[in-house]
Amino acid sequence: MRRVVEGIVLRETDTKETDKILTVLTRTEGKVSVIARGARRKNSRIAASSQLLVYSEMTLFQKGNWSILDEASTLELFSGVREDIELLALGSYFAEMTELLTEEEIPAPEVLPLLLNALYALGVLHKDPEQIKAAFELRLLSLSGFAPMLEDCVRCGAECPQEPMLDIVQGTLHCKRCEVEGRKGLSMPLCPASLQAMRHVVGCVPKRLYAFALDGDAQRRMSDAAEAFAAAQLERGFRTLDFYKSIRIRNGL
Repeated sequence: MRRVVEGIVLRETDTKETDKILTVLTRTEGKVSVIARGARRKNSRIAASSQLLVYSEMTLFQKGNWSILDEASTLELFSGVREDIELLALGSYFAEMTELLTEEEIPAPEVLPLLLNALYALGVLHKDPEQIKAAFELRLLSLSGFAPMLEDCVRCGAECPQEPMLDIVQGTLHCKRCEVEGRKGLSMPLCPASLQAMRHVVGCVPKRLYAFALDGDAQRRMSDAAEAFAAAQLERGFRTLDFYKSIRIRNGL
């Protein structure tokens, strides 16, 4: 029985002589493992749709526990991302993080548009990669049950701390003066502007996700805090993130 889904490739793995195994995030079925037979063969009609970060309409049929890719029509190649090594590295990080935080065959209707919009913002709108990265990390974590509590200081109750800090382990906000002795190093310094932006990202409607602007210092604080929060909550690093950061360093950014 054939079925048609829309999905984006989160990971591609070469297998046998010309085949690939794809991890695809679909709109209706969540994350699906797909065998793309002959995808590495020259002039394969499914070659384009079997590449990382390509969004396609796919016709699948089931064989045992596997979905087999029968036909595919590309909907978005995200060429602006794929043709820039820095943006491709960042997009690959988004894909790796998304793969970790989604379940096999469990729909995640808000996650697919989050990823698609992030890639569009990078490759078409040319927004600041660090802004997109921080917003994507925080929003994906929030959708996955790891939302930080940013309403007020968890210790004194101040709604607008002058020197706000994010406890990356507890996921709570506190004033610098309220920092618990012995926990220094587990909190990241913010500022009023970066805190406001993080509150916006966690709580806004999806179409307004990137509707904020920060200066250099505030953006750096938000970026550092979001990345550290993700690492602490997920208790792991990402090779794609390391590669992205190495490119930024090489480019003097």
